[in-house]
Amino acid sequence: MVKRAYKYRFYPTPEQAELLNRTFGCVRVVYNRALEARTRAWAVDRRRTTYVQSSGWLTEWKRTDELAFLNEVSSVPLQQTLRHLQAGFVAFWDKRARHPRFKSKRKSRASAEYTRSAFRWRDGRLTLAKMNTPLNIVWSRPLPEGAEPSTVTVSRDAAGRWFVSILVEDLTVRPLPPVTAEVGVDAGITSLLTLSRPMPGVSDEHGKVANPRYGQADRRKLAKAQRNLARKQKDSANRAKARMKVARIHARIADRRRDHLHQLTTRFVRETQTVAIEDLSVRNMLRNRRLARVISDAAWGQFRRMLEYKADWYGRKVIPVNRWLPTSKTCSTCRRINTALTLNDRSWTCPGCGVEHDRDINAATNILAAGLAER
Repeated sequence: MVKRAYKYRFYPTPEQAELLNRTFGCVRVVYNRALEARTRAWAVDRRRTTYVQSSGWLTEWKRTDELAFLNEVSSVPLQQTLRHLQAGFVAFWDKRARHPRFKSKRKSRASAEYTRSAFRWRDGRLTLAKMNTPLNIVWSRPLPEGAEPSTVTVSRDAAGRWFVSILVEDLTVRPLPPVTAEVGVDAGITSLLTLSRPMPGVSDEHGKVANPRYGQADRRKLAKAQRNLARKQKDSANRAKARMKVARIHARIADRRRDHLHQLTTRFVRETQTVAIEDLSVRNMLRNRRLARVISDAAWGQFRRMLEYKADWYGRKVIPVNRWLPTSKTCSTCRRINTALTLNDRSWTCPGCGVEHDRDINAATNILAAGLAER
């Protein structure tokens, strides 16, 4: 059974917005204080602390005059942020993530998580703890029939939009009927993706998926808004308005990119049984200052994450291939490696068998072969 989050936009009343903003601030304060205390305990005493200990600290903080305001909001989001901090430390100890960092008022995501004891779900209307009226949610798509929310996460993005994410057990997610199609995928910049074979409705007749470059499309508008923001006086009302305009442009870019990637990955899991992709380290590639912007705009990491969780839902398989394999330089016909190939060579002829290759299509074909060999 799959747990799936359905995200909707909602429009809070002024009272609801005030309460939620206070909750976001309290969540940030509790997280930062707990992180500071746990970090100090390790630095001074070489002692690891747990969620249970940090929960005890929260009880003590609420009794002080300085932090008495924590009692004005629901206690559940405060406990949940301590659980998130514990998960962050576990990932750090297992060397799966960096050390948890402090939350910033301006830069960090404003969110609060409510478990079943902190909200009321009745007749399709959601009411959070400490609220007297339900949220005005825009139901852009229905929840699965009979679904009962187990967790609700409320957030506000930098553009001032409010969202609620409802986690339910989705009985409609089932493995799709098996198909025989297999495809290798080579990520790129000129073309967003190059496939080992064409997919009608996804790629062109050569197997290449166009790169929409949403960031570049709004680049001039964004640059103008950022220049306007830079001229505004710090902490002024006009600066806040200018910052909101920049955030709206960023949100538009991100929304369009996300929608495009959702459509792509859904087509992949519906029409192919196995997808082989290159195991790229996008974080390291972003250190290239000349290519960082276009690599970020392509969002290869987001594409892979979407593809993997959808494949897991629907019974498909995604095979990551070693990034160090010379997939571009190896002839997919005779397997000879062309060591003279440079990055500027977009097509080349194999000196061994004489077959002419498109660099990216040849790489996608080799990625598929390497993925099937590891299966």
